[in-house]
Amino acid sequence: MKNVLVIGSTGQIGSELTMELRKRYSGNIVAGHIPGAEPKGELLETGPSAVVDITNREQIGEVVSRYQVDTIYNLAALLSAVAEAKPQLAWKIGVDGLMNVLEVAREKKCAVFTPSSIGVFGENTPKDKTPQDTICHPRTMYGVTKVSGELLSDYYHLRYGVDTRSVRFPGLISYVTPPGGGTTDYAVDIYYAAVQEKVFECPIAAGTFMDMMYMPDALHAAIQLMEADPARLKHRNSFNIASMSFAPEIIYHKIKEKLPDFRMVYNVDPLRQAIAESWPNSLDDSCAHEEWDWNPVYDLDAMTRDMLDKLGKRMGKSTASLFAHQH
Repeated sequence: MKNVLVIGSTGQIGSELTMELRKRYSGNIVAGHIPGAEPKGELLETGPSAVVDITNREQIGEVVSRYQVDTIYNLAALLSAVAEAKPQLAWKIGVDGLMNVLEVAREKKCAVFTPSSIGVFGENTPKDKTPQDTICHPRTMYGVTKVSGELLSDYYHLRYGVDTRSVRFPGLISYVTPPGGGTTDYAVDIYYAAVQEKVFECPIAAGTFMDMMYMPDALHAAIQLMEADPARLKHRNSFNIASMSFAPEIIYHKIKEKLPDFRMVYNVDPLRQAIAESWPNSLDDSCAHEEWDWNPVYDLDAMTRDMLDKLGKRMGKSTASLFAHQH
């Protein structure tokens, strides 16, 4: 990777991935964005940006040519709960948009990373240690677009030799960008509530396990896979990756170890609960370990300490005052 275009650079993953790529590479790391979602602050100041609407193939191609892009990170998507409210738009961005990216990549010889999700799995998929190669029969538009994306990406690799690669992200937890309508977002919101000393209303029922990952591990996975030796890759679209799995009461008690006064009540959202119940409890990511040495750094304890520390600083509360009850 020398020159990279990140489509969706101002979103939850894109804003952090663009900055991480700029730290690692000296070429053009272009922050692609839609009108009205312009980069701000450090994202704007540290490198080039360009308007890239994924539904406009010519625009994508023009930016790829202008910056001599060799790798595209295609992060444009509607998240799960939002996609259920706007299914036609979810398809237009997730599938028609991906086709535009793949066509540009075919013409201009780019590699393409398009994240998939645990949303590709459905109620008839094995729930525990979900295998790499298994039934993908989702019942949500988000899942349908992600399965379609995996198949399309594999097709373009087999038919045209486009270097397509992907991981199935679990729920991602970050202190940088606020959540944007995903089913797993409660696991971000709960930390905000804890730091703000609010009672947290949990939209997911007790006992509902879902795979989760801390954003630094997710960013590392996306970059590490694109750097991997293609000769080792038996799979491409898309790799299971995992680092932790928990239910709401587990993350609650982990935060409570650090902040004993924190309180949580349940106010279950039927839509998000139904989506969550259709997803796996845990993933088998042995293929990622074997084919490109995937290995996460953060577990729930390390993530909780870092999230509370970083969020506390962002909200003007020192770690010492947050953790005062500990001592």
